[in-house]
Amino acid sequence: MKLLVGNRNYSTWSLRPWLVLRHFDLPFEDEVLMLSGPRWRETLAERSPTGKVPVLIDGDLALPETLAIIEYLADAFPEKPIWPADRRDRALARAAASEMHAGFSQLRTHAPMNLRASHPGKVDLDSVRKDLHRVEQLWGDLLGRSGGPFLFGEFTAADAMFAPLATRLRTYDLPASDTAAKYVEAIYALPAFQEWRALALKEPWIVDDDEIDVIQGRVAPGTLA
Repeated sequence: MKLLVGNRNYSTWSLRPWLVLRHFDLPFEDEVLMLSGPRWRETLAERSPTGKVPVLIDGDLALPETLAIIEYLADAFPEKPIWPADRRDRALARAAASEMHAGFSQLRTHAPMNLRASHPGKVDLDSVRKDLHRVEQLWGDLLGRSGGPFLFGEFTAADAMFAPLATRLRTYDLPASDTAAKYVEAIYALPAFQEWRALALKEPWIVDDDEIDVIQGRVAPGTLA
């Protein structure tokens, strides 16, 4: 299998299935497709059915869409605990993953994932307060139920879905309870995440649309050179 991913520093959707593949030691290779630069949109359109990443290539199958990729992997490798074994936990995990997939739009908009950056104080808290409240509630309920360190005790696809959100709390120094802060630490301590982050930190590319200073129109001339 091959996973086509975007720039590791920014691509939240690429990170999610990559963590599942790497953490559960599934056989795959990856290829980075640029999210900026000459003809990057054309290149994506040539390689991806949707013109977006990630895409899982398995033989003649080209499968886009993060949750579909994760479900495909769970079906292909049923011996791997990609989802919780307990039926109720599994339902809750899928519900949480789907909520992450469809929700938290203000955090996505105002606090883009940027693993290289440290931007304390650059996010208007009023714009993300509702999303922060919901993530505290969701994480708190699931961690209280499981005892942690991950949402269902051991790492599952639900944690892979929330990993990019966890990075936003650290990058922008957003307010977090002790419970949420410990969960963020657990994500950062995960060997698969550490591997992805180390690769991201070595990337030289900058995607203007995912840099908060550019988004807010405060970038100084020459700072993106």
